[in-house]
Amino acid sequence: MKYLSEYRDGEMVQEYLKQIHAIVTKPWTLMEICGGQTHSLVKNGILDMLPAQVTMVHGPGCPVCVTPLGIIDEAIALASRPEVILCSFGDMLRVPGSSRSLLEAKAAGGDVRIVYSPLEAVRIAQQNPDKEVVFFAVGFETTAPANALSVVHAEKLGVSNYSILASHVLVPPAMEAILSDKENRIDAFLAAGHVCTIMGMEEYFPIVEKYKVPVVVTGFEPVDLLQGILMAVTQLEKGEAKVENQYARVVQREGNKLAQQTIQQVFDVSDRTWRGIGTIPMSGYEVKEDYKRFNARLKFNLDLGEVKENADCISGAIMKGLKKPFQCPNFGTRCKPEHPLGAPMVSSEGACAAYFAYGRKPEETVV
Repeated sequence: MKYLSEYRDGEMVQEYLKQIHAIVTKPWTLMEICGGQTHSLVKNGILDMLPAQVTMVHGPGCPVCVTPLGIIDEAIALASRPEVILCSFGDMLRVPGSSRSLLEAKAAGGDVRIVYSPLEAVRIAQQNPDKEVVFFAVGFETTAPANALSVVHAEKLGVSNYSILASHVLVPPAMEAILSDKENRIDAFLAAGHVCTIMGMEEYFPIVEKYKVPVVVTGFEPVDLLQGILMAVTQLEKGEAKVENQYARVVQREGNKLAQQTIQQVFDVSDRTWRGIGTIPMSGYEVKEDYKRFNARLKFNLDLGEVKENADCISGAIMKGLKKPFQCPNFGTRCKPEHPLGAPMVSSEGACAAYFAYGRKPEETVV
């Protein structure tokens, strides 16, 4: 348990809380980017232990949550084809598309398989040469190296019946979109530690310089989060804005260069539509021209046109930090994990799922 139990130490938690309470003199709104951080904050009751002046809002750092209806519908269309085996991580199966989910497509006869690695999907393609195997490549920069590597691996093995449906999104452009929104009220960010493990910290310095907001790269355990909050609030109280690294045991400034090279080998940066937010320029990865034979959109000529989001789901407002999940009129009534209106209620990293799972209600919540 070394490097885990010490970051759940109750005495350290109390010490950081004491320091945060001692220095706060003004109201501050901090956004944690990652859905894993959100779940840790909610599960461990940290939101209720912070001073009333410190408000945590929950960002667009859940890749399942930000995958738009159009891309879900593309995956469902592929899963419905008799010649296709669609492989996906399990948390995508219950996310609603415009009319049904991948789980419902599977129930209707589609060959949808849960895998734990894109390389497993490549192996399935080898084992089923008479089928087209598509891996639903969802994620932030964190999962992009493995997904890119699966394409490189398939090419090396000569596996021509493998392709990926790319739905990768990038964190820094999303942060800029939030900060440039006229309704923005974010004073500081807790950046996602696992993304920075891959990409490093260089991309955050221009954001801090332009918008004058602190960015603290933070881990996921209670001690990580409270130390990150303390570092961010300390900067705010001093009138400073800089990039700091709380997650130094994992994150290096330059990131993982080999992983970055693998991403750059297979993907180009492209515009990407985010569920509930809209199109953010240069905020995603798409398969390069050199590897277009592995691009499922081109291989299957996918063109479903514009798909409108569910007007009853306020996921965009939640992921921009403008509302909390319980402020949705459908939270816990029309929208529950078994019948979600949007991805944040069904994803393992969704803010709505966290609030629902751990029983947070308005009267129990410090806002």
